[in-house]
Amino acid sequence: MLPFEQLLQEFITLWVVIDPIGTVPVFLAVTAGLTTRARRSVALKAVIVAGAVLLAFMIAGQLILEALGLGLPSFQIAGGLVLFLFAISMIFGPGKPEAEIAEAEESTTQTAIHPVAIPSIASPGAMLAVVVLTDNDRFSIPHQAQTAGILLLILGITLAFLYLASPILKMIGPAGASIISRVMGMILAAVAVDAVLRGLVQIGALAPF
Repeated sequence: MLPFEQLLQEFITLWVVIDPIGTVPVFLAVTAGLTTRARRSVALKAVIVAGAVLLAFMIAGQLILEALGLGLPSFQIAGGLVLFLFAISMIFGPGKPEAEIAEAEESTTQTAIHPVAIPSIASPGAMLAVVVLTDNDRFSIPHQAQTAGILLLILGITLAFLYLASPILKMIGPAGASIISRVMGMILAAVAVDAVLRGLVQIGALAPF
């Protein structure tokens, strides 16, 4: 069993990159006009697709990198930089909900799975995070299984939020969703910087801290 502090850190990391609350306005936009039953069906399908994608990255992501001759420290540094840029866009950009709602409204033929499952739930940041958190060289199989359990827990919470999407959005409002997205962007920026620093430590470019 992992220490509570580490479990909490992984939970927060995955929570931030998946952003269950920020997904709610996107989900409402692409399911407007559907019945409650149909909306819940779309929510379930979106979470299943996103979960399958993230679990696939968790299982095979590092193997693919190794097949390409890329070390995880290099991926961790690159991933940290990408996560940082993603965080900056969350803080200073139009915000996750607004940007993805606009994308969804561009085409009436898009299914509810896109952009709800990808890239709202299974975001690029989430794909990078699950690979880094399950590094085969650093973490045992039981550790990785616990990380997978945390991922499934957050996906379950995401599904619950989507089932309760309408009441939640009425409670926090568009402004509240935007504020939450930006706060999470700040947390994600700190996670990204930490990933870069740890990658630099692993390649010997920085002294351990």
